[in-house]
Amino acid sequence: MIDRPYYEEKYPHITKELHSVYDPEIPIDVFELGLIYDLTVNEDNSVDVTMTLTAPNCPVAGDMPQWIQQAVERAGHSPVKVNLVFDPPWNPDFISEDGRLYLGM
Repeated sequence: MIDRPYYEEKYPHITKELHSVYDPEIPIDVFELGLIYDLTVNEDNSVDVTMTLTAPNCPVAGDMPQWIQQAVERAGHSPVKVNLVFDPPWNPDFISEDGRLYLGM
């Protein structure tokens, strides 16, 4: 999905903060888990984030977008718009190589 190396090089201050947000059911941060589908920094310093969840009925479905918004705001951007999508649906193939190693996959 997202080109992690590109975003980590272009927006290290944002990805650093995203690495601090964890899915409570899987011990990997949302960036490595592949929940972030797109990240756009606009000329006015606002940010648009497109993300998903591991499942539509995820227990933190109401909280996770707010956690993402707060993380990007900590990186110095405002306003932050988080778009929650379920197409394409998340699957374990979206987990980074580092995340797979951590999980023993």
